[in-house]
Amino acid sequence: MARRCELTGKGVLSGNNVSHAHNKSRRRFLPNLCNVSLQSESLGRNFNLRVSAHALRTVEHRGGLDAFLAKARNTELSINARRIKREIEKKAANASV
Repeated sequence: MARRCELTGKGVLSGNNVSHAHNKSRRRFLPNLCNVSLQSESLGRNFNLRVSAHALRTVEHRGGLDAFLAKARNTELSINARRIKREIEKKAANASV
């Protein structure tokens, strides 16, 4: 399983450990990923996603999963999140007709 947020695309970064003597060795910065269950208001279902803590705060700030996915770019989203976004868009299109 990739260490990548399903909603924002945030992944592993690399950098250096720097000692007091200024010796450098490579290290990895891992994203703070959480397994969460987010609810879609329009679909009335829960979805299990692996998202970063930052993305979780952003979802809450924007007003839920539906509002977050409406604003999100498809290039950042995982395949699973794109499917959810498509379902929400179809439901909204059917409700407006």
